Amino acid sequence: MNKTDRLLAIVLELQSKGTLRAEDLADTFETSRRTIYRDIQALSEAGVPVVGSTGIGYSLMEGYFLPPLSFTIEEAVSLLIGTDFVVQKFDSSYGAKAQTAQSKIETILPERILDEVHRIRKTTKVVDPNLAKVSYKEKEYLAILRQVILTLTKVQFQYSKIRADTESHRHQVRKVAPYGLILINGSWVLIAFCELRQEIRHFRLSRMSDLIVTTETFLLPAEFNLQNYKTVDDRNIHVRMLAKQGIANRIKESNNFYLEEMAVKDEQLELTFRVRQIEDILSWVLSWGSDIVVIEPESLRIRVREEIELMSKSY
Repeated sequence: MNKTDRLLAIVLELQSKGTLRAEDLADTFETSRRTIYRDIQALSEAGVPVVGSTGIGYSLMEGYFLPPLSFTIEEAVSLLIGTDFVVQKFDSSYGAKAQTAQSKIETILPERILDEVHRIRKTTKVVDPNLAKVSYKEKEYLAILRQVILTLTKVQFQYSKIRADTESHRHQVRKVAPYGLILINGSWVLIAFCELRQEIRHFRLSRMSDLIVTTETFLLPAEFNLQNYKTVDDRNIHVRMLAKQGIANRIKESNNFYLEEMAVKDEQLELTFRVRQIEDILSWVLSWGSDIVVIEPESLRIRVREEIELMSKSY
Protein backbone atom coordinates (compact mmCIF):
# COMPACT_ATOMS: atom_id res chain seq x y z
CA MET A 1 0.00 0.00 0.00
CA ASN A 2 1.46 3.36 -0.99
CA LYS A 3 1.44 6.42 1.27
CA THR A 4 -1.55 8.12 -0.39
CA ASP A 5 -3.72 5.01 -0.06
CA ARG A 6 -2.59 4.53 3.53
CA LEU A 7 -3.45 8.11 4.51
CA LEU A 8 -6.98 7.68 3.14
CA ALA A 9 -7.30 4.30 4.86
CA ILE A 10 -6.21 5.79 8.21
CA VAL A 11 -8.95 8.43 7.99
CA LEU A 12 -11.52 5.71 7.16
CA GLU A 13 -10.33 3.63 10.14
CA LEU A 14 -10.64 6.58 12.52
CA GLN A 15 -13.99 7.55 11.06
CA SER A 16 -15.45 4.06 11.50
CA LYS A 17 -13.79 2.94 14.75
CA GLY A 18 -13.30 6.14 16.74
CA THR A 19 -10.13 6.33 18.84
CA LEU A 20 -7.15 4.19 17.84
CA ARG A 21 -3.60 4.02 19.17
CA ALA A 22 -0.55 4.36 16.93
CA GLU A 23 0.31 0.72 17.55
CA ASP A 24 -3.22 -0.32 16.51
CA LEU A 25 -2.85 1.54 13.22
CA ALA A 26 0.66 0.15 12.74
CA ASP A 27 -0.64 -3.41 13.15
CA THR A 28 -3.55 -2.78 10.80
CA PHE A 29 -1.38 -1.40 8.00
CA GLU A 30 1.66 -3.58 8.74
CA THR A 31 4.05 -0.68 9.21
CA SER A 32 5.99 0.95 12.04
CA ARG A 33 4.66 3.37 14.66
CA ARG A 34 7.18 5.93 13.40
CA THR A 35 5.56 5.77 9.96
CA ILE A 36 2.11 6.22 11.54
CA TYR A 37 3.37 9.30 13.42
CA ARG A 38 4.56 10.79 10.11
CA ASP A 39 1.23 9.91 8.45
CA ILE A 40 -0.76 11.62 11.23
CA GLN A 41 1.45 14.70 10.81
CA ALA A 42 0.84 14.66 7.05
CA LEU A 43 -2.93 14.42 7.58
CA SER A 44 -2.87 17.35 10.02
CA GLU A 45 -0.89 19.46 7.56
CA ALA A 46 -3.45 18.59 4.87
CA GLY A 47 -6.27 19.95 7.05
CA VAL A 48 -7.69 16.72 8.44
CA PRO A 49 -8.57 17.46 12.11
CA VAL A 50 -6.85 14.52 13.84
CA VAL A 51 -6.87 14.85 17.63
CA GLY A 52 -4.15 13.07 19.62
CA SER A 53 -4.44 12.22 23.32
CA THR A 54 -1.43 10.89 25.21
CA GLY A 55 -2.02 7.34 26.40
CA ILE A 56 -5.38 7.15 24.60
CA GLY A 57 -4.75 7.47 20.87
CA TYR A 58 -5.88 9.38 17.81
CA SER A 59 -9.40 10.33 16.77
CA LEU A 60 -11.13 12.66 14.34
CA MET A 61 -12.62 15.91 15.58
CA GLU A 62 -16.34 15.45 16.20
CA GLY A 63 -18.45 16.30 13.16
CA TYR A 64 -15.70 15.65 10.60
CA PHE A 65 -16.55 13.36 7.72
CA LEU A 66 -14.83 12.62 4.45
CA PRO A 67 -16.41 14.23 1.41
CA PRO A 68 -18.00 11.84 -1.15
CA LEU A 69 -15.38 9.41 -2.42
CA SER A 70 -14.73 8.49 -6.01
CA PHE A 71 -14.79 4.81 -6.95
CA THR A 72 -12.55 2.82 -9.24
CA ILE A 73 -14.23 0.73 -11.93
CA GLU A 74 -13.64 -2.46 -9.92
CA GLU A 75 -15.03 -0.91 -6.71
CA ALA A 76 -18.14 0.34 -8.49
CA VAL A 77 -18.79 -3.04 -10.12
CA SER A 78 -18.37 -4.78 -6.74
CA LEU A 79 -20.89 -2.47 -5.08
CA LEU A 80 -23.45 -2.81 -7.86
CA ILE A 81 -23.20 -6.61 -7.92
CA GLY A 82 -23.71 -6.47 -4.16
CA THR A 83 -26.94 -4.53 -4.61
CA ASP A 84 -28.15 -7.18 -7.08
CA PHE A 85 -27.62 -9.83 -4.38
CA VAL A 86 -29.54 -7.80 -1.78
CA VAL A 87 -32.47 -7.39 -4.18
CA GLN A 88 -32.60 -11.18 -4.72
CA LYS A 89 -32.08 -12.45 -1.18
CA PHE A 90 -33.35 -9.76 1.22
CA ASP A 91 -36.85 -8.46 1.95
CA SER A 92 -38.57 -5.81 -0.17
CA SER A 93 -37.56 -2.95 2.14
CA TYR A 94 -33.85 -3.67 1.80
CA GLY A 95 -34.37 -4.54 -1.86
CA ALA A 96 -35.81 -1.08 -2.49
CA LYS A 97 -32.95 0.55 -0.56
CA ALA A 98 -30.44 -1.46 -2.58
CA GLN A 99 -31.97 -0.20 -5.82
CA THR A 100 -31.85 3.37 -4.48
CA ALA A 101 -28.21 2.91 -3.53
CA GLN A 102 -27.55 1.55 -6.99
CA SER A 103 -29.02 4.70 -8.55
CA LYS A 104 -26.97 6.94 -6.24
CA ILE A 105 -23.75 5.11 -7.05
CA GLU A 106 -24.43 5.38 -10.77
CA THR A 107 -25.28 9.10 -10.40
CA ILE A 108 -21.95 10.06 -8.83
CA LEU A 109 -19.79 8.05 -11.22
CA PRO A 110 -17.99 10.00 -13.95
CA GLU A 111 -19.39 9.21 -17.39
CA ARG A 112 -16.21 7.42 -18.51
CA ILE A 113 -16.23 5.09 -15.51
CA LEU A 114 -20.01 4.61 -15.68
CA ASP A 115 -19.79 3.47 -19.31
CA GLU A 116 -17.09 0.95 -18.42
CA VAL A 117 -19.09 -0.26 -15.40
CA HIS A 118 -22.16 -0.84 -17.57
CA ARG A 119 -20.04 -2.72 -20.08
CA ILE A 120 -18.61 -5.02 -17.39
CA ARG A 121 -21.99 -5.56 -15.71
CA LYS A 122 -23.41 -6.85 -18.98
CA THR A 123 -20.96 -9.74 -18.65
CA THR A 124 -21.65 -10.46 -14.95
CA LYS A 125 -24.83 -11.67 -13.28
CA VAL A 126 -25.73 -12.91 -9.79
CA VAL A 127 -27.44 -16.26 -10.31
CA ASP A 128 -27.65 -19.15 -7.86
CA PRO A 129 -29.13 -22.09 -9.80
CA ASN A 130 -28.51 -24.68 -7.06
CA LEU A 131 -30.42 -22.78 -4.40
CA ALA A 132 -34.11 -22.15 -4.00
CA LYS A 133 -35.41 -18.66 -4.63
CA VAL A 134 -36.42 -16.73 -1.53
CA SER A 135 -40.22 -16.69 -1.55
CA TYR A 136 -42.45 -13.67 -1.01
CA LYS A 137 -43.52 -15.06 2.40
CA GLU A 138 -39.90 -15.48 3.50
CA LYS A 139 -39.08 -11.92 2.49
CA GLU A 140 -42.15 -10.69 4.38
CA TYR A 141 -41.09 -12.61 7.50
CA LEU A 142 -37.52 -11.43 7.06
CA ALA A 143 -38.66 -7.80 7.25
CA ILE A 144 -40.64 -8.48 10.44
CA LEU A 145 -37.85 -10.46 12.11
CA ARG A 146 -35.25 -7.79 11.35
CA GLN A 147 -37.33 -5.32 13.33
CA VAL A 148 -38.10 -7.54 16.34
CA ILE A 149 -34.42 -8.45 16.66
CA LEU A 150 -33.64 -4.74 17.01
CA THR A 151 -36.47 -4.10 19.46
CA LEU A 152 -35.77 -7.31 21.45
CA THR A 153 -39.35 -8.52 21.04
CA LYS A 154 -40.45 -12.16 21.15
CA VAL A 155 -42.34 -13.78 18.28
CA GLN A 156 -44.57 -16.81 17.94
CA PHE A 157 -45.11 -19.01 14.87
CA GLN A 158 -46.09 -22.44 13.62
CA TYR A 159 -43.02 -24.48 12.68
CA SER A 160 -43.10 -27.42 10.30
CA LYS A 161 -40.61 -30.24 10.74
CA ILE A 162 -40.34 -33.53 8.90
CA ARG A 163 -40.53 -36.62 11.10
CA ALA A 164 -37.61 -38.95 10.39
CA ASP A 165 -39.68 -42.11 10.84
CA THR A 166 -42.71 -41.26 8.68
CA GLU A 167 -41.60 -38.26 6.57
CA SER A 168 -44.87 -36.62 7.63
CA HIS A 169 -44.87 -32.95 8.60
CA ARG A 170 -45.24 -32.12 12.27
CA HIS A 171 -46.41 -28.62 13.18
CA GLN A 172 -45.57 -27.06 16.53
CA VAL A 173 -46.20 -23.63 18.00
CA ARG A 174 -42.92 -22.00 18.97
CA LYS A 175 -42.41 -18.83 20.98
CA VAL A 176 -38.86 -17.53 20.71
CA ALA A 177 -36.54 -14.67 21.55
CA PRO A 178 -34.96 -13.80 18.18
CA TYR A 179 -31.19 -13.23 18.36
CA GLY A 180 -30.17 -12.94 14.71
CA LEU A 181 -30.55 -14.01 11.08
CA ILE A 182 -28.11 -16.02 8.96
CA LEU A 183 -28.23 -16.73 5.23
CA ILE A 184 -27.05 -20.35 4.89
CA ASN A 185 -26.80 -21.95 1.45
CA GLY A 186 -29.39 -19.53 0.09
CA SER A 187 -31.90 -20.08 2.92
CA TRP A 188 -32.64 -17.60 5.70
CA VAL A 189 -32.38 -19.09 9.19
CA LEU A 190 -33.48 -17.45 12.45
CA ILE A 191 -31.20 -17.98 15.44
CA ALA A 192 -33.38 -17.74 18.54
CA PHE A 193 -33.87 -18.93 22.11
CA CYS A 194 -36.78 -21.35 22.03
CA GLU A 195 -39.04 -21.39 25.09
CA LEU A 196 -40.22 -24.92 24.27
CA ARG A 197 -36.71 -26.42 24.10
CA GLN A 198 -35.11 -23.96 26.54
CA GLU A 199 -32.06 -23.52 24.33
CA ILE A 200 -30.85 -21.70 21.23
CA ARG A 201 -32.38 -23.29 18.14
CA HIS A 202 -32.37 -22.65 14.39
CA PHE A 203 -35.55 -22.05 12.39
CA ARG A 204 -35.77 -21.91 8.60
CA LEU A 205 -38.04 -19.08 7.52
CA SER A 206 -39.38 -21.32 4.74
CA ARG A 207 -40.86 -23.66 7.39
CA MET A 208 -42.57 -20.90 9.39
CA SER A 209 -46.23 -19.91 9.17
CA ASP A 210 -48.64 -17.70 11.13
CA LEU A 211 -45.85 -15.44 12.41
CA ILE A 212 -47.06 -13.19 15.25
CA VAL A 213 -45.18 -10.40 17.02
CA THR A 214 -45.93 -10.59 20.75
CA THR A 215 -45.89 -7.81 23.34
CA GLU A 216 -43.17 -9.56 25.34
CA THR A 217 -39.60 -8.28 25.32
CA PHE A 218 -36.36 -9.98 26.35
CA LEU A 219 -32.75 -9.22 27.20
CA LEU A 220 -30.07 -10.39 24.79
CA PRO A 221 -27.43 -12.39 26.72
CA ALA A 222 -24.25 -10.34 27.09
CA GLU A 223 -22.14 -13.29 25.96
CA PHE A 224 -24.04 -13.80 22.69
CA ASN A 225 -22.33 -12.45 19.56
CA LEU A 226 -23.85 -13.45 16.23
CA GLN A 227 -20.60 -12.83 14.34
CA ASN A 228 -18.74 -15.27 16.59
CA TYR A 229 -21.64 -17.71 16.97
CA LYS A 230 -21.03 -21.19 15.61
CA THR A 231 -23.91 -23.54 14.99
CA VAL A 232 -23.83 -26.92 16.70
CA ASP A 233 -22.99 -29.66 14.22
CA ASP A 234 -25.46 -32.48 14.93
CA ARG A 235 -24.86 -34.43 11.72
CA ASN A 236 -23.99 -37.71 13.42
CA ILE A 237 -24.97 -40.26 10.75
CA HIS A 238 -22.10 -41.20 8.42
CA VAL A 239 -23.01 -42.23 4.88
CA ARG A 240 -20.70 -43.87 2.36
CA MET A 241 -21.44 -44.32 -1.35
CA LEU A 242 -19.71 -45.42 -4.54
CA ALA A 243 -20.20 -43.53 -7.81
CA LYS A 244 -18.98 -43.71 -11.39
CA GLN A 245 -15.93 -41.54 -12.05
CA GLY A 246 -17.60 -40.00 -15.07
CA ILE A 247 -20.02 -38.03 -12.92
CA ALA A 248 -17.37 -36.49 -10.64
CA ASN A 249 -17.79 -32.98 -12.07
CA ARG A 250 -21.57 -33.19 -11.87
CA ILE A 251 -21.36 -34.23 -8.22
CA LYS A 252 -19.09 -31.27 -7.46
CA GLU A 253 -21.47 -28.92 -9.25
CA SER A 254 -24.42 -30.26 -7.25
CA ASN A 255 -22.80 -28.58 -4.22
CA ASN A 256 -24.36 -30.99 -1.73
CA PHE A 257 -24.23 -29.50 1.76
CA TYR A 258 -23.66 -32.89 3.42
CA LEU A 259 -20.74 -34.06 1.25
CA GLU A 260 -17.58 -34.38 3.35
CA GLU A 261 -15.10 -36.11 1.08
CA MET A 262 -14.75 -37.46 -2.45
CA ALA A 263 -11.87 -39.79 -3.37
CA VAL A 264 -10.99 -42.28 -6.12
CA LYS A 265 -11.02 -45.92 -4.97
CA ASP A 266 -10.69 -48.93 -7.28
CA GLU A 267 -11.58 -46.80 -10.33
CA GLN A 268 -14.71 -45.54 -8.60
CA LEU A 269 -15.56 -42.48 -6.56
CA GLU A 270 -16.00 -43.01 -2.86
CA LEU A 271 -18.29 -40.37 -1.37
CA THR A 272 -18.56 -39.66 2.34
CA PHE A 273 -21.43 -37.67 3.86
CA ARG A 274 -22.58 -36.68 7.34
CA VAL A 275 -26.32 -36.16 7.86
CA ARG A 276 -28.77 -35.65 10.72
CA GLN A 277 -31.24 -38.20 9.35
CA ILE A 278 -31.19 -40.42 6.26
CA GLU A 279 -34.06 -38.42 4.73
CA ASP A 280 -31.60 -35.53 4.35
CA ILE A 281 -29.85 -37.40 1.56
CA LEU A 282 -32.52 -39.80 0.24
CA SER A 283 -33.90 -37.65 -2.60
CA TRP A 284 -30.38 -36.73 -3.71
CA VAL A 285 -29.37 -40.41 -3.92
CA LEU A 286 -32.48 -41.33 -5.92
CA SER A 287 -31.86 -38.50 -8.39
CA TRP A 288 -28.65 -40.21 -9.60
CA GLY A 289 -30.30 -43.50 -10.49
CA SER A 290 -27.82 -46.35 -10.99
CA ASP A 291 -24.81 -44.00 -11.13
CA ILE A 292 -24.55 -44.06 -7.32
CA VAL A 293 -24.75 -47.00 -4.89
CA VAL A 294 -25.14 -46.62 -1.13
CA ILE A 295 -22.68 -48.76 0.85
CA GLU A 296 -23.68 -47.75 4.35
CA PRO A 297 -25.66 -47.35 6.54
CA GLU A 298 -27.98 -50.28 5.92
CA SER A 299 -30.97 -48.16 6.98
CA LEU A 300 -30.43 -45.88 3.98
CA ARG A 301 -30.01 -48.86 1.62
CA ILE A 302 -33.36 -50.18 2.86
CA ARG A 303 -35.06 -46.79 2.34
CA VAL A 304 -33.67 -46.55 -1.20
CA ARG A 305 -35.00 -50.04 -2.03
CA GLU A 306 -38.40 -49.15 -0.58
CA GLU A 307 -38.62 -45.98 -2.65
CA ILE A 308 -37.60 -47.81 -5.82
CA GLU A 309 -40.30 -50.42 -5.22
CA LEU A 310 -42.92 -47.71 -4.70
CA MET A 311 -41.76 -45.95 -7.86
CA SER A 312 -41.92 -49.17 -9.89
CA LYS A 313 -45.54 -49.68 -8.83
CA SER A 314 -46.38 -46.24 -10.19
CA TYR A 315 -45.14 -47.30 -13.64
